[in-house]
Amino acid sequence: MSRLSLSRIAAVMVKEFTQLRRDRITYAMILVMPLVQLLLFGYAINTDPRHLPAAVVSYDHSNIANDLVATLQNSSYVDVTHQPNSEAEMDRLMRRGSISLALTIPPDFTHHLLKGERAQILAEVDASDPVAAGGVSAAVAALPAQALKHDLLGPAARQGGKPPFEVVIHRLYNPEGINAYNIVPGLLAIILSMTLVMMTAMAVTREVERGTMESLLATPATPFEVMIGKLLPYIAVGIVQTTVVLTLARLLFAVPMAQTAAGWLALASGIVLFITCNLSLGYLISTLVRSQLQAMQVSVFYIMPSLFLSGFMFPFLGLPGWARAIGEVLPVTHFLRIIRGALLKGQVLADMSPDILALAAFLLVVATVTVARSRTTLD
Repeated sequence: MSRLSLSRIAAVMVKEFTQLRRDRITYAMILVMPLVQLLLFGYAINTDPRHLPAAVVSYDHSNIANDLVATLQNSSYVDVTHQPNSEAEMDRLMRRGSISLALTIPPDFTHHLLKGERAQILAEVDASDPVAAGGVSAAVAALPAQALKHDLLGPAARQGGKPPFEVVIHRLYNPEGINAYNIVPGLLAIILSMTLVMMTAMAVTREVERGTMESLLATPATPFEVMIGKLLPYIAVGIVQTTVVLTLARLLFAVPMAQTAAGWLALASGIVLFITCNLSLGYLISTLVRSQLQAMQVSVFYIMPSLFLSGFMFPFLGLPGWARAIGEVLPVTHFLRIIRGALLKGQVLADMSPDILALAAFLLVVATVTVARSRTTLD
């Protein structure tokens, strides 16, 4: 048995450092990924979302009603970003997820208030995300105690400690605040992303390592035809996964399902498009890496932002503006809106068209780059 040799150990160490330098993707993942995750998620994640968008329809144009809106605007939880012309327009904003609060001030609000009678305003809160709904509900519930302190005198002032007006809060889409209604549909997006992106990236990379992909691309089949032929079976796998998850979501967690044929059509369109986006992204990753280990590393690097910046774990509208800009690029963000909108809000294709178009644009860009990369591998 030979003695322990420090020179041989040093030689092996030099060899490993040389290998790391050649394996640039792994080296970048070791050094860059922790730094990016720390900065990205440290600044973006907020368990107490604030500055959520709100819409106000006021049929009372008095100074008192305007002061009430100004008090709401001063709340750190809500920003009045929309002033629609009708309740119907405000309902569309709420259904599409553009706002978290819809406040309606009736035309007789000031009249009842000044006479010391029962004055009410209506606050409709998007409760599909219970975390965001909690802060918004608390902000509007505090309005009677905070607003109009210096505006009311005589009969309109507080009497017997009672607030001068009442806020009627309606929690829409998930009135009981059941977390499963929000989390379980979102899990479908994460499950499809984790499995399909990584599975496709590693499967295609394995063929590249074995040389079968080069042989396949050398046949009369074009790179685009090869990509389509490889992705179609995995689309069927994704549809099976989706069916299983939705079935269990209904049976185990009583998650609401789409109620109309139009709702199911919209949901099915979003599902197929999202599955194809994930598979195309996995295929693209396989053209950028050299080994299955690298494919797995890049896939994980993609999954992390999808978890934290898409609205799955934290309310999307509560993220900083720069984090929302990154989230808008991720397919998971748009699919979360589609599936939650279809199951909880009764959305149809017209409601989710911006997210459908965003997924289609993502698919077009990724597929184009993937085909171009596939051609260069034959050079």
